[in-house]
Amino acid sequence: MLAKLTAKNQLTLPKAVLSPFRGTEYFDVTEDNGRIVLTPVRLNRADAVRAKLADLGITESDVAEAVTWSRKRARKAG
Repeated sequence: MLAKLTAKNQLTLPKAVLSPFRGTEYFDVTEDNGRIVLTPVRLNRADAVRAKLADLGITESDVAEAVTWSRKRARKAG
């Protein structure tokens, strides 16, 4: 089976190859001795949120400070 690489570096994989991986949205991509290897990955939403926060440079203490600030504002408003 063939998969065509588009001008945007995207591959469309044949249904027959992906059918055992229904519901999988993400694949870890590695190179192994001249081969492209796709390994199915199941991300849980908490991991995705943590990764996004890390990308933005937001630390646990930043989140804790924001929660504290928000709770103080809610008490004053209530």
